[in-house]
Amino acid sequence: MANHNVRGWRRVVRAFGYSMKGFRACFELEEAFRQEIFLLIPLVPLGIWLGETPVERAMLVGSLLIVPIVELLNSAIEANVDRVGLERHELSGRAKDIASAAVFSSIAFCLVVWALILLPKWL
Repeated sequence: MANHNVRGWRRVVRAFGYSMKGFRACFELEEAFRQEIFLLIPLVPLGIWLGETPVERAMLVGSLLIVPIVELLNSAIEANVDRVGLERHELSGRAKDIASAAVFSSIAFCLVVWALILLPKWL
């Protein structure tokens, strides 16, 4: 562990810097992450506007935020698998497929939340 002696606010500041570095890398290298972020820009305000209660707003916005979070994890898994080796291997493919399935599931969850909250209002 490189920062095992760093404590207190210095640790928090360094952790924040590493997080920003990760966001930047994912944004620059992963097209899917960029697309999700660009969709968040109009959808978050829309979710806040369409939600009638604080709970509805939290569900609409929260379900949107889960998608790029899972995409970050998917990208980390893919980078780790690629670091180990670029040759085709059943376990590497399985890890990438499972991580991709997690992203798909988060998108499906988001769609279900939006449908369950908004469809009854419009029907």
